[in-house]
Amino acid sequence: MNELAVHPNVYATGGSKGLVSILERVWLREQDMGEGTFYIVSGFANYNGGVRFFPVFRRHIDRGGRVVAIFGGNARQRLTSRQVVHEMLECGADVHVVNRKRLMHAKSYGSRTPEGEMLVVTSGNFTGPGMAQNVEMSLMLDRPTTRSLGFSWESLVEGMFSQNWEFYQPRLNDLEAPVWQLLYDEHEADIVLDETNEVTLIIRLGHADTARINAVPGTDAGRGTQYFWLSKDCYDFFPALTIPNRRGWKKTYSCKININFVDLRQEHVVRVTFEADNNLDFRLGTGPLRYTQLAQQGDFAAISRVRENKYELRLFRERSRVGRALGKHAVNFIGHQGKRYGFIANQRFEKLSGKRVG
Repeated sequence: MNELAVHPNVYATGGSKGLVSILERVWLREQDMGEGTFYIVSGFANYNGGVRFFPVFRRHIDRGGRVVAIFGGNARQRLTSRQVVHEMLECGADVHVVNRKRLMHAKSYGSRTPEGEMLVVTSGNFTGPGMAQNVEMSLMLDRPTTRSLGFSWESLVEGMFSQNWEFYQPRLNDLEAPVWQLLYDEHEADIVLDETNEVTLIIRLGHADTARINAVPGTDAGRGTQYFWLSKDCYDFFPALTIPNRRGWKKTYSCKININFVDLRQEHVVRVTFEADNNLDFRLGTGPLRYTQLAQQGDFAAISRVRENKYELRLFRERSRVGRALGKHAVNFIGHQGKRYGFIANQRFEKLSGKRVG
């Protein structure tokens, strides 16, 4: 069955809420690992755009399948990052980079198997924003539809490669090749946060978020790691999650960020982790809040991004004036326990809360 979705959580004709869930259908639910070829065509790409699927690509290739990716590249523009290309090559994918932005506005994804072709035509790039909070439309065409159209991934890719474009194919054994100069570094110290990413995540806290905050020191309730469990839609809210897990077999990806715990008047470096092989949630380390009694279940946390890797965290009581105002913006549900979240611009948060960000 064909599907159309507008994310985040805007409109959908089927069971998929957005681009990520559509790609899960194409590459996981209707696909045997190791069978056929996955395709990615995107003018822009960064590490968090692929973090949900890197383990999927690796398993697919390890079992005999292929992944073909075509990205845009430019020495003066932030089109595709070195980090995403490096990880795709580590997975075993065939990666191609086209020089110059104007040649690569297309965004499409899909698969080719003996059963047929699946095609996703979308406005969403292979980036964190493209997968998460940008308003993107995605149309998925199933195998009977692509068959009736006469669509062929092999013919499309062959047609692209036959053009008089500057194609490069990066290799891990030659990191000094010219192609790597077309890719930007996501870890550059001088990265300036785009104003569209100057946003505040509003989250209504659940029992798992606050149990250790309210625990009595020395009791069992205070054991374990203090986290806030966040939405699955945080791919564009954090820096590149390029730190892989070193223990255990379930794949996770992490990064470290600096948080100003405003209520504590303390700044700490904490870890953000994406559970790629488990529940696909993001978790934010909030250890300094343990035993502080600063938040109850149902209260709201406001996490404001002020720089590329710098954030501010504030807590508000559910029944306070600010808590009631912020709660109206936490419109998306996480699970079935009443936990909710939403994103608002930092300027909007400042107006509602009376607190200055940054």
